[in-house]
Amino acid sequence: MKAKKSIREVNPAGKRVLVRVDFNVPLDEQRRITDHTRIEASLPTIRYLVERKAKTILVSHLGRPKGVDDALRMDPVAKRLEELLHQPVRKLQDCIGPEVEAAVKAMQDGEVILLENVRFYPQEEKNDPAFAKQLASLAEMYVNDAFGTAHRAHASTEGVTHYLSPCVAGLLMHREIEVMGKALTNPERPFVAILGGAKVSDKIPVIENLLAKVDALLLGGGMAYTFYKAQGKEIGTSLCDDESIELCREILAKARQSKVRLELPSDVVVVPELKAEAPAEVVSADGISKEKMGVDIGPKTRETFAQVIGGAKTVIWNGPMGVFELAPFAAGTRAVAEAMALSQATTIVGGGDSAAAVEQLGYAERMTHISTGGGASLEFLEGKELPGVAALDDA
Repeated sequence: MKAKKSIREVNPAGKRVLVRVDFNVPLDEQRRITDHTRIEASLPTIRYLVERKAKTILVSHLGRPKGVDDALRMDPVAKRLEELLHQPVRKLQDCIGPEVEAAVKAMQDGEVILLENVRFYPQEEKNDPAFAKQLASLAEMYVNDAFGTAHRAHASTEGVTHYLSPCVAGLLMHREIEVMGKALTNPERPFVAILGGAKVSDKIPVIENLLAKVDALLLGGGMAYTFYKAQGKEIGTSLCDDESIELCREILAKARQSKVRLELPSDVVVVPELKAEAPAEVVSADGISKEKMGVDIGPKTRETFAQVIGGAKTVIWNGPMGVFELAPFAAGTRAVAEAMALSQATTIVGGGDSAAAVEQLGYAERMTHISTGGGASLEFLEGKELPGVAALDDA
C-alpha cells in the first residue's frame, strides 16, 4: 500500500475542513453511549485542527437507519464530544442543504460543527456523486480519520474526494496505515500471526495472504475445529464450517510446502453444552468425544502459543481463542493477551472481538497498536485495497 499524505503535511488554518470520523458508537435504550472509545480515538485529529484555527466540520454515520430515525440522531455524540473537547460542538439537524450551508458559512476559526447522521440519506451508501458533491461543497479540504469505514466506498469516505483537494489522512487513520502497513510489508522477524474467532470462511483470505508473509501462524477459536475435521478428527458438537473443510486441507498443505509453522491447538477445553456452569474438562485434540463441544484452547496450547509469541519481533492478533464472553472459557484469550503484553515485540490487535477482549482484560495500554476497524482490519490483513484509503492523496 502506498504511503498517504497526513494532516501534518497541510496547513488547515482558517480553512473549512470536512472530517470523516467514526462515531458509530453503541447506545443503550435511553440513548446513552455505552462505549466512548471511537470518540476518544478521534480527539487528536480534532484538537490538531482546532489548535490550528481550522473550521472543523465533522461527519459520521450512526447505526443502520432506514431513512431519518430519531433514535439514531447524533445529539448524544455531540454532547459527549463537547465534554471531551472542553469546548462547544454545534450539532446540526441535517448534513446537507441550505441551513447547513448557512451554518458552515458563519463558522469562526477554531469552531467545531457535527453534521447529522450521514446515513439518513440512502445516497451515502450508494456513493451517489450528486450527494457527495453537495457534502464536499461545505469545505475546502478533506480529512479521513475513520479507518473503521475505510473498506466501504461511500459518499463520505470516497465520493467527496473527487470534489475536494487536498484529501489527507487524519492522525488515527495515518497511524493505522503506518503500523499495519509496515507489519505486512516490512515486518521485523520472527513475524507471528494469531487468528481466532468462529468462522473459517471469514478468515480464509486472511490466512492465505498471511501464509506468504509470516514465520508462524497460530490458529485457535471456533475455526480450529473445522481444521481438525479436515484432518479427519472427531469434533463432537463443536462449531464447524462444513463448506470450508476442503479449503482447510489446502491451507494445511500450503503451510507444509512454504515451511511456515502452522500451529493448531494440541489440547482443548470441552463441555457438554454451552453454559458457563457446564462441567468442563481438558482433552487432547484427538480426544473430543461425540457429545462434547470445544470452547477454548487448553493449558498446553496456551503455553506453546505464549512461547511462540515471546520469541517474536512482530505479532498480529485477530479473533478470540474461545468463548471469552463466558468467564470460564476466557483463559485462552487471556493467555494470548498476556503473552503479547509481556513481549518486546511490536504488538498489533486487529479490531472487533480481540480489541474488546484486550480492553476487557486490562491489557490495552500494553499493546503497540489496537486497530479501530473490525471489517477494515480484516480486509487490510487480506491485502485488499481499502477504497477510503486509496482515495486519499499519496505522500
